[in-house]
Amino acid sequence: MRDVFHEELESITADQLKMTALVKDAIDSATKALLNADLQLAEKVIADDLAVDNIQHNLDERTINLMARQQPVASDLRRLVSSLRISADLERMGDLAHHIAKLARMRYPNRAVPAEVVENITEMGNAASRIVEKMSVVLEFRDTNRALEVDKDDDEMDKLQRKLIATILGPDWQHSVESAVDMAFASRYFERFSDHAVSIAQRVYYTETGEFAPKVS
Repeated sequence: MRDVFHEELESITADQLKMTALVKDAIDSATKALLNADLQLAEKVIADDLAVDNIQHNLDERTINLMARQQPVASDLRRLVSSLRISADLERMGDLAHHIAKLARMRYPNRAVPAEVVENITEMGNAASRIVEKMSVVLEFRDTNRALEVDKDDDEMDKLQRKLIATILGPDWQHSVESAVDMAFASRYFERFSDHAVSIAQRVYYTETGEFAPKVS
């Protein structure tokens, strides 16, 4: 019975890694759609978000059933409870990529990103991609050291968001209020995407150690 239980746990993790791959592809594609006014790519991100939602629903059902059947304790219980939270975080990351793609679609055929902030948005997209990639390693290998690194990496995203907000609120901003609002939303979506990756890494750390992750400065 214990062997079957742990096989099911590993199966749940495997599907979470599938979600992670989908989410990484979504944020990469959404960033490209936003920067290039690529309607076809934006529509694909929006449509593909349903697959992430469906995996989450299936995972939650399996996790709850496993908890009910096995009545786990200690580290196994921590892992199952964390699994529910991790799946929810991944689903939300998919939603945030979806929102970025919708910004691209809303402004098509125009590009939503003014020239002044193309570099900033590009850097935010790259940072999000790196963070979710490292988070995937944490999730697959239960790597507590890298889990702490994800929190530190998130500081870069926060700096990029502050830089973008300073630009759109600065005296040299020559674009519409509507454009400023679009960029404020985009920066928020990238920042929240990164926050959810940090949350997943912290949950892995807690599952493996039984302690909450310390803040890395």
